[in-house]
Amino acid sequence: MKTRDGAELLLLAAIWGASFLFMRLGATEFGPFALGGLRVLGASLCLLPLLWHRGEWPALRSNWRAIALVGLANSALPFLCFGYAALAITGGLSSILNATAPLWGALIAWAWLGDRPGGPRLAGLAIGFAGVLWLAWDKANFKPGLNGASSGLAVLACLAATASYGLAANLTKRWLAGVPPMALAAGSQLSAAVALAVPMLWWWPVSPPSAGAWAAVAALAVLCTGFAYILYFRLMLHVGPTNALSVTFLIPAFAILWGALFLGEAVNLVMLGACAVILVGTTLVTGLWEPAALRRRKAQAGTMPR
Repeated sequence: MKTRDGAELLLLAAIWGASFLFMRLGATEFGPFALGGLRVLGASLCLLPLLWHRGEWPALRSNWRAIALVGLANSALPFLCFGYAALAITGGLSSILNATAPLWGALIAWAWLGDRPGGPRLAGLAIGFAGVLWLAWDKANFKPGLNGASSGLAVLACLAATASYGLAANLTKRWLAGVPPMALAAGSQLSAAVALAVPMLWWWPVSPPSAGAWAAVAALAVLCTGFAYILYFRLMLHVGPTNALSVTFLIPAFAILWGALFLGEAVNLVMLGACAVILVGTTLVTGLWEPAALRRRKAQAGTMPR
């Protein structure tokens, strides 16, 4: 990875880590439906002109049904869930749970596509979900808090969001292989905006949101969704999907940092320990790390006569 690519990877992690801060700043005044609807609407307005400029509109038109389904699973539902979670738990905690998306992706691929994981990936699934249980157990309080949301339901909402991300990844693999990334990004945001339009208007906040809340929504739409998608697909092109996926492991660090700096969010040892366990499991599932013994076996198998 070149220095410029590494810098862009850090920038992307910082931006996506900041999305949890902006959700915390906007969720209280807008609510999950208006927050999610405005986010995907703003992102659509950023990405659709770029799609047209790149001449990739025909790819969206010919695959619109599958792209629309991915938009529901990859944007509409997760953004609603994380918007709800922002009412009750810190952005750092939400970002740690967000890192479980590859675990759900591997589990759904096994159940749906028959992609049975090998030994290290199975171990990664067990380790990763053990970290989730540890973290969820620590936050298992279903009593509604200040904003009417409970920390226990917020944790479940984050897990529903990451499971939806895992489903979207498998839908893309199953039905949209070879479709230009910009068509996927712009089309999925557009379909999510259409899906959330009526709920957004129905649950529009009674009291006019403050300028700060509007700024948070604008940052979510333009910076954390529109620009971030462009940066992410640029990285995929330059360094490959596996290296680009490593941004998953950097996001919690930035989310915790921004939350501590700007909102005074506390970090405890359980959060840090569970985060470490989840990330170890995720590295095994994604293949970003392999045990030394497995690497030696692969090397020996590669040198054996055939």
